[in-house]
Amino acid sequence: MMKYSNESATNLAANFKDLRVAIVHHWLVTYAGAERVISALLELFPQADLFVPIATEEMTARFAPHRVTTSFLQRVPGSHRFHRYMLPLFPLALEQFDLRGYDLVISSESGPAKGVITSTQTLHINYCHSPMRYIWDMYHEYTNGKDMSGLTRLIFMAVAHYMRIWDLASASRVDSFVANSNNTAARIRKHYRRESVVIHPPVDVASGYVADTIDDYYLTVGRLVDYKRIDLAVDACTRLQRPLHVVGAGPQYKCLKERAGPTVKFLDELSDAQVREQYASCRALLFPGNEDFGIVPVEAQSFGRPVIAYGRGGALETVKSTSVNEVFDPESSTGIFFGEQRPESLARAILQFESVESRFSPRFIRCHAQQFDVCRFKSEMANFIGRCLAEHLKLAGPVEQTTSFGAESESERLIKAIEGIGSPL
Repeated sequence: MMKYSNESATNLAANFKDLRVAIVHHWLVTYAGAERVISALLELFPQADLFVPIATEEMTARFAPHRVTTSFLQRVPGSHRFHRYMLPLFPLALEQFDLRGYDLVISSESGPAKGVITSTQTLHINYCHSPMRYIWDMYHEYTNGKDMSGLTRLIFMAVAHYMRIWDLASASRVDSFVANSNNTAARIRKHYRRESVVIHPPVDVASGYVADTIDDYYLTVGRLVDYKRIDLAVDACTRLQRPLHVVGAGPQYKCLKERAGPTVKFLDELSDAQVREQYASCRALLFPGNEDFGIVPVEAQSFGRPVIAYGRGGALETVKSTSVNEVFDPESSTGIFFGEQRPESLARAILQFESVESRFSPRFIRCHAQQFDVCRFKSEMANFIGRCLAEHLKLAGPVEQTTSFGAESESERLIKAIEGIGSPL
């Protein structure tokens, strides 16, 4: 496994100091996995400006001293709370951002952020967490979900049709795609007919540790929404009468609490330190959703805890399940997969895990998680961006601006800015 260091990433970042950089994100309302990607990118580009349609005061302060530019949606009453309902207006809001004068634009999204308009001379790289799930892969799950009433469903169907057309068109505005997983790369290829480079997102594995003692409970962590399928964990643990801690909040909270048995404990949203304590002491993490990548399983593994995951999506890239002569080998595995999104299937996987629980190696599991650390992300992104900039400058051709005697041209400035970037660590 290639090793990366903060020093290597810092050296690469120094090569970017003369670039004029803009980072575009779909919104800054909460701080989750996608926002951690933004933080890592800002460490590479401390001079970058942020552009988001909507941002809360708390999030704007969190990203200080970077300049945060918002759209007209920011001034709409209730926009922070109801930002998801404003999706039809996001294309218009994003297209109003004036990004002239930037050498590099990085859009980060699982939404419409790539729809910004850039000039021929600007390199636009999109870091894609996923093409919009609710209008593509999971469209029918959303339209048939518990949160959709008759009128809401009709409105959503009309909006989704319009957004699919715009989303496909806006994909052509991107010069290079980066996918957060092979799973997402396949979706980009399917929906946009574009190839992408896979760079897994940064995960704070350095905060993990192997606890001396393990408590008697299973754990789920995440927003309580339909597609996370927390209901499977609640149902399985209720039937097996196994203790389960549910960390997170969301629209499914009330429904899940009503169906949960006495062994299920809802902890709501916790601080980062409290979540780390939950990871460190759980028997195993239950991960029943089909995620694009899934940072939560990697975080759990950084604490040496096994993962019981649905065997599709990003979990196949982050959780290792090894068989020797067709027999499951816990010593060289970091978790167990279950094959169907049904409580019975998850319950069987929990019982299988318990039969070999003592044979899992917390040290091996924690070591496996190290490949997803923040330094690795910054180094891979820096190298990729450097190569793209060099290639883009060749394709765009010289951009000579009128300069005074002895002053460097725009082409010369860009060449100096990317000189030395893109070489292997």
